[in-house]
Amino acid sequence: MSFRLRVTALIAVAVAVASIGAAVAIYVVVQDQLTSQVDRTLAETAGAVLRGPRPDDRRPPFGRPPQLVSGRQDIFGQLVDSSGSVVRADLGEAVPALVTPEVREVAAGKRQPFYATAESGDVRVRVYVTPFGSGVALELARSLEDVDGALAETRVRLIEIALAGVLVAAALGALVARAVLAPVARLGETVEEVTRTRDLTRRVGARANDELGRLARSFDGMLAALEMSLRSQRQLVADASHELRTPLTSLRTNLELLERGQPTDEDDRTQLLHDLVAQMERLSTLVADLIDLARDEEAPLPIEDVRLDEIAAEAADAVRFRYPKVRVVVEATESSVRGVRSRILRAVTNLVDNAAKWSPAGATVEVSVRSGEVSVRDHGPGIALEDRPRVFDRFWRAASARHMPGSGLGLSIVKQVAEAHGGSVTFEDPPDGGARFRLRLSGVRA
Repeated sequence: MSFRLRVTALIAVAVAVASIGAAVAIYVVVQDQLTSQVDRTLAETAGAVLRGPRPDDRRPPFGRPPQLVSGRQDIFGQLVDSSGSVVRADLGEAVPALVTPEVREVAAGKRQPFYATAESGDVRVRVYVTPFGSGVALELARSLEDVDGALAETRVRLIEIALAGVLVAAALGALVARAVLAPVARLGETVEEVTRTRDLTRRVGARANDELGRLARSFDGMLAALEMSLRSQRQLVADASHELRTPLTSLRTNLELLERGQPTDEDDRTQLLHDLVAQMERLSTLVADLIDLARDEEAPLPIEDVRLDEIAAEAADAVRFRYPKVRVVVEATESSVRGVRSRILRAVTNLVDNAAKWSPAGATVEVSVRSGEVSVRDHGPGIALEDRPRVFDRFWRAASARHMPGSGLGLSIVKQVAEAHGGSVTFEDPPDGGARFRLRLSGVRA
């Protein structure tokens, strides 16, 4: 059974239950009102009999019909004594079947007046019994044929109304289900289309502000995120392939020269071997940077309290070893953030390494740490105006950096680590030259 059909059936069942409940309630109210009306008529008739001249048990003279106890043609009446004998009855025709122990108790003064429903032959009657003098009870009965007929007609009409209500509810339920589930249908079609074509540019495009609209917009957001992630992955693969091709080509060329025994000059051969080592180092750096860049996709690493002042000192020591002709000065106050220590260390090391790489011999790289921020300042040539928008792009290298070691991934890794820790990295152009990068960290994002 489809979801739309289940919704339609559920609406029809709910309306059916409500209709049946309303019909039963209406029927009970009508029955009670009709019975109450009969009871009032019986009570008023009994009051009139009690206030009027009392009927006796003598037969009328000259053979005239006996007097009606109730005084009404539509209400039967009889007088019953405490022994259960009928003292007098309408038209002289007693109905012993209506004489019950309760009636005798009323005649004996042991019971209060009461109403009851009884059977007289095949006819249901409503009975009212009240004391009538000493040792006698007045029993009045009225046929319920009219009431039963009215109730039967009421039952038929209520059943017809309930059935009509269910049919109308089923039709309206189908329309409502179709309208309500339209966004779900569009969502299903979009999912099937994306599954079949792998086209992540498809969107549901829901504009409603209800729960289904929010679901559709969330799904569109998920598709957009997947599209962006896939595009980034493809771009990363393309860029990595391009960046790997150059050192691999150089390695292959140099190795082929060595295989052929060239160059024959010892100095040239030594230079060639140095080039091979440099290319291998570049490949190693590129692979390590690619691994760091891809860490967003792997399982989360342990999060801990990280001392930025200690991170800065450790990064400075590593850079001093690689660039012994550059002074790295650290000015830090105790500062801690919540994060992944290895990634924060890599980001700070990349900033300090980048500053040292661009610093001339004898220059100073200034590293300062305070209040969750690491600032790295160099006194190199700075960053050209046209290059600044692409400083944090993957694999991007300025024209002046082509001859220098590096993968073009260092600053993009810094940006990734900063954003993963709920922070940012910015570039400043000091008035006296050089460049300053500020890494702000506030903690790992939930």
